[in-house]
Amino acid sequence: MVMKGLTLRGLEVFEALARTGSVAQAAEITGLSQPSVSQQLRNLEKALGTELVDHGRRPMRLTQAGRSFLVRAEAVLAELQMAQSELSVMDLGHLTTLSIGLIDDFDNDLTPRLATLLADSLTRSNFKLITLSSLDLFEALAEQRLHMAVTAHSGEVLEGVVEYPLVRDPFILVAPQGAGGVEAVQNSLPYLRYAREQLISRQIEAHMARGAQEFEERFEIGSHMALMAMVARGLGWAITTPLGFMRAARFHDGLEAHAAPFGDFSRSISLLARTGWSDQVPQEVAGMTRRLMQNQIVDPALAKLPWLSGSLRVIGG
Repeated sequence: MVMKGLTLRGLEVFEALARTGSVAQAAEITGLSQPSVSQQLRNLEKALGTELVDHGRRPMRLTQAGRSFLVRAEAVLAELQMAQSELSVMDLGHLTTLSIGLIDDFDNDLTPRLATLLADSLTRSNFKLITLSSLDLFEALAEQRLHMAVTAHSGEVLEGVVEYPLVRDPFILVAPQGAGGVEAVQNSLPYLRYAREQLISRQIEAHMARGAQEFEERFEIGSHMALMAMVARGLGWAITTPLGFMRAARFHDGLEAHAAPFGDFSRSISLLARTGWSDQVPQEVAGMTRRLMQNQIVDPALAKLPWLSGSLRVIGG
């Protein structure tokens, strides 16, 4: 039995306050007035019988009880959001076949969940799901080996393909934990590059070239996880994205993330579908993918890196 006064809205307000430390920002996130946010917090603290935040500090800081409760609250909210996503799955039973590709950035979070939800919907269909690099997915779409692909988009117009934007994924700098500020890291450690044949490398290098940024060419790494491992071991710094950073969760104890020092730039993750498809199916798949991305990637990333708020976000819909 849930105790009296413990509400979903109260959990949402508490999580927003914990993330931002500000009643004003929590009000903006939840769509409530500032007095309503304060009242929700008071009601939650009364229901639990303990203070969750230090009300005498600005920005607000969680108490020990608040830090412990936040772990549970985040888990509850994540499960509820996931349940909502699964209830929103469309019926694809009328399809006879569906082949979809995803970039390998999502292998450990989004891809397994999306595969399960699609398979559940495709009750009488032949279903194929593969993971490839972005450039390989473009080729598979062009050769009509795939109906759809969830991939980073180069920005180029692809003939015979319709784009459904999903997420704006800004570039960030990752450095070894405790290595100092961005300038200190760049002056003391080498730059670790993605392999040049990868789309992400081409996007980063093009942006750096426009800003006349040049660094010694010593390391070029084709594996994202190997690149993050090298940074965590203190071998250098790298440019990646929040999606890439979150994928490397096992190395987070050795990593710290900073805003990219070369100006705001980002990549777009999109669902690309061949034009021969009815618009309804790609739209439905894109909507489901956005919900999964919000719950499984964007929200956890913003909780860990709140300074990305407004920059890392789901788009389209």
